[in-house]
Amino acid sequence: MTATYTFDVFASLDGFGSHYGDWGGYWGKQGPELLAHRLAQYRDDQRMVFGATTFRRNVELPGDETTDPWIGRMRSLPATVVSSTLRGPLDWPDATVVSGDAVEVVARLKEESDVPLRSHGSLSLNRALLAAGLVDRLQVTLFPVLSGKFGAAPVFAGLEAFDLELLESRTLDGGTQELVYRPTRHL
Repeated sequence: MTATYTFDVFASLDGFGSHYGDWGGYWGKQGPELLAHRLAQYRDDQRMVFGATTFRRNVELPGDETTDPWIGRMRSLPATVVSSTLRGPLDWPDATVVSGDAVEVVARLKEESDVPLRSHGSLSLNRALLAAGLVDRLQVTLFPVLSGKFGAAPVFAGLEAFDLELLESRTLDGGTQELVYRPTRHL
């Protein structure tokens, strides 16, 4: 059985994964519905997959019950970090570093894993996995902002064309959209 792989990403309406502005986290648009929904998505067993840069950032994030409980839950999940630069031990309860080609590593994980796989962020890793056809679900949490000149990390920069089949959608806190798609390379 092949495990489902979800590329879970936050983005501004103009397609940036982060910003240089003074909005703060979530572009200042987080609310109780978003945070509760995120926690619920991480409640079930799953394995996280990260590139080295995103893993380092996630280790530094506050993830306690008063700020972002879903981040604390994410950190309690087993993780595979695809990296040729990181070495263990890692500051994560159940993380393993695997070096090698990310496409090969994730293809093997999909075949061997008994639980779904999820990656939050890790843009270059997930662009490579999209191109290789290994992403089963693309979950975009779209924040109602235009980052404009303060935008950083274009989420889909350099990708080939994809058709997206909408599987789920919801509005959180009156303005943030969560869209879940099945991506298929456009031929």
